[in-house]
Amino acid sequence: MSKKYAAVVLSAGKGTRMNSEVPKQYLLLEGMPVLCYSLQTFQQSMIEEIVLVCGEDDLEYCRKEIVEKYGYTKVRAVVAGGRERYHSVCCGLEELAKLSELPDYVMIHDGARPFADQEIIERCAKAVEQYQACVAGMPVKDTIKIADEYGFAAETPERKFVWQIQTPQVFAFSMIYQAYRQLLELEAGGMDISVTDDAMVVETVMKRQVRLVEGSYKNIKITTPEDLEIAKLYLKGAVARSNL
Repeated sequence: MSKKYAAVVLSAGKGTRMNSEVPKQYLLLEGMPVLCYSLQTFQQSMIEEIVLVCGEDDLEYCRKEIVEKYGYTKVRAVVAGGRERYHSVCCGLEELAKLSELPDYVMIHDGARPFADQEIIERCAKAVEQYQACVAGMPVKDTIKIADEYGFAAETPERKFVWQIQTPQVFAFSMIYQAYRQLLELEAGGMDISVTDDAMVVETVMKRQVRLVEGSYKNIKITTPEDLEIAKLYLKGAVARSNL
């Protein structure tokens, strides 16, 4: 029996480091908003349901100028996100929880990562069915230094054990939904919450290990103007190869 996959695509960030009045996920990349590349990849994958999470002020724009304009028929809902990334993920998971048939697995992806591809999705799907929790990432290329509070190098971890983490991050739906609900309960109880990705929620709240899965060095997150220029080069290279 085939498993049902859903996706939560996050598009609620402001992108302050881009120094642009337009949020990074809506900037044009070779004529199409950055966000569209992620949605297009999931649209063409085994994913059955997509929830797009955006800023409250962007709901109408995303529905009309993204979902309807480009024909992303798998997007079942566009919902407003929250104050922090983890609040926005919660909003997406709550929307999926309304489905009459819950997904077996959910892929959580940053809309500002336009280069996730079918190979990454398939590797993550294979891993999550075995381990129930996995994240895309790649081993770092550079030596990493851990700094102390005074700005001096305090530790040099062995490079072969250090990965840069990407998205999608993929989980059994029941696990990640429970983990996020517990996280919000802890926050409501006064706990200071500091999580930067979904894997941290599972590791911290559920005390579960998360499997690392090979992503791609091209699976970059558009954060700064330099990232946008690199993304343009990747796309031009892909077009050139397709014309050979």
